[in-house]
Amino acid sequence: MFSNVLFSFVAFVLALGTLVAIHEFGHFWVARRVGIKVLRFSVGFGRALWTRRGKVDGTEFVLAAIPLGGYVKMLDEREAPVDSNERHRAFNAQSLGARSAVVVAGPVANFLLAILAYWVVLMMGISGVAPLIGAPVADSPAARAGFVDEDRIVAIDGVAVQTWTDARIALLESSLGIDAPLEVTVESADGERLVRRLDVTQDSMLKAEGDAVAGLGFRAWWPDVEPIVGTVLEAGAADRAGLEAGDRVRSIDGRQIDSWQGFVAAVQPMAGSEIALSIERDGEPMTIRLTPDAFELGERIIGRIGVTETQSEALAAKAQIIVREGPLDAFTGAVARTWSMSVLTVRMLGKLLVGQASLDNISGPISIAQVAGQSASVGLDHYINFIALISISLGVLNLLPVPILDGGHLLYFAAEAVRGKPLSERVQIMGQQVGIVLLGALMFLAFYNDIWRLIG
Repeated sequence: MFSNVLFSFVAFVLALGTLVAIHEFGHFWVARRVGIKVLRFSVGFGRALWTRRGKVDGTEFVLAAIPLGGYVKMLDEREAPVDSNERHRAFNAQSLGARSAVVVAGPVANFLLAILAYWVVLMMGISGVAPLIGAPVADSPAARAGFVDEDRIVAIDGVAVQTWTDARIALLESSLGIDAPLEVTVESADGERLVRRLDVTQDSMLKAEGDAVAGLGFRAWWPDVEPIVGTVLEAGAADRAGLEAGDRVRSIDGRQIDSWQGFVAAVQPMAGSEIALSIERDGEPMTIRLTPDAFELGERIIGRIGVTETQSEALAAKAQIIVREGPLDAFTGAVARTWSMSVLTVRMLGKLLVGQASLDNISGPISIAQVAGQSASVGLDHYINFIALISISLGVLNLLPVPILDGGHLLYFAAEAVRGKPLSERVQIMGQQVGIVLLGALMFLAFYNDIWRLIG
C-alpha cells in the first residue's frame, strides 16, 4: 500500500510540477518579450529547495517545497520602490494591452500544452476499451432503450465515439443540454446499424452518486467464459493451497459458480476470510480451502487468490482498441479535443455554480494524485492524456473572473479599459480578499470531498 501511495505522489508531483512550470513560463516569456523585468520565477511555494540566478536581469529561478502552484514576480511599483532608470520596465508602467498579454499567457500556455500532449498521444497511439455493451441492468434506462449484449456504440447525438471514454464524455456533454432522449447509434452483434433512444436527464448525470454511466444501466462487455483456471501465480493464495491450471471451479462455500466473472465476483468480497472451493480436476471432484489475499483497488480492498483465465484472450481482442492517427489528423484532433474539453469544463463549472450539478464532483489533490498514479501505472499514453486533461482544467480555472486568479486581473483590466483609469488600490485589495475567501472555500470543499471518499 505504501508503494502505491508513493508512486501516486511522485506521478502527481511530476504532472503538477510540469503544468505549473508551463503556466508560469507563459507569463515569464511574454513579460520578457514586452520588456518587463522579472525578479523571480518560482515553481512551488514555501522554502526554496533549489535556486539559481539567471544571467539576464539576475532573475532568480526557484524550486520550492510545496508543489501546489507557483508564481512569477515582476518589477512593480505597487509592491516596492523602483529606480527611475528602471521604471519603464515595471509591470504597472506597461500599456493595458501588454499587461493583459502577460496575464493571459499563463492559461494560453496550458492550452498549448494540452494540444501538444493530445497530439503526441494520438500519433503514438492510445489504448482504450471499445464502447461494447454487456447485457444492461434490468429495468434501467439502458434496458428500456433496447440496448442488448454486444451492442457497440458508434455515435451519440451525431458525435462519433471510438472508446468508452469518448462515450462517457459525449453522454455528459449531451446531458448538459435540454432534457430529452439521446439518439445513440449502435452496431449490433450481426453488424446492423440501429438507433436507440436513451432517456437521460441533467440530474441523472450531474447529481449521480458514483459512476453516472453505470447508473444508466450500462455495463462494459467482456467475454463470459467458463470458470476454468488458466494460470496460477507463484506464491499466491491459490498456489499455496494447491490449485492447478485446468481446475474447473464448481462452487464456493456451496454457492454454484457458472462463469469466470461469477467466480471473481464471489472471491473479491472475501479478502482475509477462508473459503471452501469445490473444483473438478481430471474429472474428479475435490475441495480446497484457501484464504484470499487482500489487495487495494482504488478506494476498495478486494480479495484475490492469484489465478487467471486464458480462454478470453482471443475473444477480448474486439473489446480493445488503439486510437492512432497521422501527424495532420492528430493535430486537428488534438485541437478539437482541447476545445471540446475546455467548453465542457466551463459548462460543468456553470452547472456547479447554479446548483444543477453535485458539489461531490469537485476533487482535490488527493483524488487527482490517485488518478495520476492510476494513469501512470496503465501506461505512458494514459499519463500524457491525464496531463492534457489537468492542463485544460488549470487553464480554465485560472481564467475565472475571481480576484487573485489571472481571470480576476483581466476583469480589473476590463474595468480599467471602460473607466479610462485603473481601479483604486482599495477596491483591488477588497477584491483580492474576496478571492482568497472563495478559493479557500473551494479548497476546503475539495479536501473534504477527497477525505470523505477515502473514509466513506
